[in-house]
Amino acid sequence: MHIFAIANQKGGVGKTTTSVNLAAALAQAGQRTLLIDLDPQGNATMGSGIDKRTLPRSVYHVLLGLATLDEVCTVSPSGHYAVMPANRDLAGAEVELVDLEQRELRLKKALAEHVGNTDFVLIDCPPSLSMLTLNGLCAAHGVIIPMQCEYYALEGLSDLVNTIKQVHKNFNRDLKIIGLLRVMFDPRSTLSNQVSAQLEQHFGDKVFKTLVPRNVRLAEAPSYGVPGILFDKNAKGAQAYLAFAHEMIERAKTWETERRAT
Repeated sequence: MHIFAIANQKGGVGKTTTSVNLAAALAQAGQRTLLIDLDPQGNATMGSGIDKRTLPRSVYHVLLGLATLDEVCTVSPSGHYAVMPANRDLAGAEVELVDLEQRELRLKKALAEHVGNTDFVLIDCPPSLSMLTLNGLCAAHGVIIPMQCEYYALEGLSDLVNTIKQVHKNFNRDLKIIGLLRVMFDPRSTLSNQVSAQLEQHFGDKVFKTLVPRNVRLAEAPSYGVPGILFDKNAKGAQAYLAFAHEMIERAKTWETERRAT
């Protein structure tokens, strides 16, 4: 089971779009996939076609030990991947987790009971270094960083890399950067191409080959509760996420070999 946190401390960089579409694309490729929504806004939940307003239980109950992962999980009706959904209740977990033992490991322990049932676990983290994000990073084997190719994104990236290093040092020795995914990419922009080249120069093969273009159809899909790759499978954005899923599957084979060797 590969567990990946999809994280970036900067908001509006396509974390949820990446989480939902990668989950759907992996499921379409025959991979048993679980998407965990760790954001109190519940956008990944709604984007998967699940109404966050009618949830009997959510990831909030799992983190507080009030329910198991299997009791809370549901299935995306269109994407056919498992979802651990979230809603506004999750905002309260930030406060309630403070007094609990091993508060940063609550999600990791819940996932430990799920080993063997899933090929890929994707954790959609909120856009901040909160107790929720820390739970996601402590549970993960690696981090996928979606980012736009613009100046401010580069500034935020250095902060995120430092955060990952701190979590690796203090909480999760398995954690590493899996790769950077360039999203909302505009090939006509000189700045986009310059930042993209800088990323490749600095991070080398940590930069995924797939480029996700800026795409209106991907932006429209959440309002219909359908992943973008299913909303319009011929759109350039959808095709990019399908290609990204196959790139992830191939890389996963390499990671598994490396993990066994160590």
